[in-house]
Amino acid sequence: MTKVTTISLNGHPTWARLPRGNGQTVVLLHGGMSSSASLLTSIGMSMAKRFRVAAFDRRGHGRTKDTDEPFSYDAMATETVAFIEYLDRRVHLVGHSDGGNIALLVAMRRPDLLRRVVAIGANYHHEGLMPMAPFDTESEAFAQWAQRFGENSPDGPEHARTVEEKTRIMTFSQPTLTPKDLATIPVPVLVMAGDDDVATLSHTCSMYEAIPQGQLSIVPGTSHMLLKERTKESVRIIDHFLVSKLPPVTFAPLRRPSTAIDD
Repeated sequence: MTKVTTISLNGHPTWARLPRGNGQTVVLLHGGMSSSASLLTSIGMSMAKRFRVAAFDRRGHGRTKDTDEPFSYDAMATETVAFIEYLDRRVHLVGHSDGGNIALLVAMRRPDLLRRVVAIGANYHHEGLMPMAPFDTESEAFAQWAQRFGENSPDGPEHARTVEEKTRIMTFSQPTLTPKDLATIPVPVLVMAGDDDVATLSHTCSMYEAIPQGQLSIVPGTSHMLLKERTKESVRIIDHFLVSKLPPVTFAPLRRPSTAIDD
């Protein structure tokens, strides 16, 4: 069972979905200009069959009120660490988009809190993104998003432009990690992306290659919305990574230290 409530993270009231009972816990980290609902309604229900699923809406997202502070991945990682410490257990992190970026930072900063990490559609440096036009705040699409934002946000629809601006500034200036930074991550990480995702494939592959216990999954025929486009396949890949024995045992290992399978 799961409890939906409001908790205090670093003194800020935060909407959260808390796990109950025993078993390994998976914390879902939503993307930017989104909320936990996006992951809970796509992969959350299926993952709850095997894991205790938890999630929270970051400051200025979903049902959690914003503050005057700018958005930054570092601050979001601090929120995430506080949430895991609130749960008082080691967890798996499954993050999509901005949530994946945050998961990488938490894995670098507090690996003691983690079991394994899945970073989906993530980028470790803002220069790794494909060319993208900013969200046109005068468009009908933005007006529709602002209305949906206001239906849940304590700040109302009028705050949507502020959130878009904060997100845009962060997206095009952060993160600024390097492969050397990623090489310090000591926990197993699945780097997962669509073959038409927001980060270039070369950037995604360099992320995988830099992480010592990295694995890579490129889902064909999908975009940044792969969790909704190929939900069952995505859940199968994530579940397998979280429960499989490590390191993988393959027939012809070259990249990772693994014992070959006998014919």
